[in-house]
Amino acid sequence: QVQLEESGGGLVQAGGSLRLSCAASGRTFSLYTMGWFRQTPGKEREFVAAISRNDGLTYYADSVKGRFTISRDNAKNTVYLQLNSLKPEDTAVYYCASRTAGISRQYYEYDYWGQGTQVTVSS
Repeated sequence: QVQLEESGGGLVQAGGSLRLSCAASGRTFSLYTMGWFRQTPGKEREFVAAISRNDGLTYYADSVKGRFTISRDNAKNTVYLQLNSLKPEDTAVYYCASRTAGISRQYYEYDYWGQGTQVTVSS
């Protein structure tokens, strides 16, 4: 079992930046594909970005491509999401998630989830 804990959310003005972190428990972090999703009230959880287990391949939703960057540090059991050029429509609760299989953009294919961190972008 993996436990995930996000941090780094907050309130930022449009055009600003934030860096989210997700710390994972356990000694097999490098075996997990890691993803970031976001959710606003009344909407389905939305794929943001994912990074593969071994070779660091990354995938992004079109809405964040070029603005957000996902990375991982397997020595620290941590995955990051750098959010740049933030827009009000990026406001959401951001979740990290893990799965033992390969990359997926579907939230229901991830096995473990953090509790989420709120990102609010003011206009």
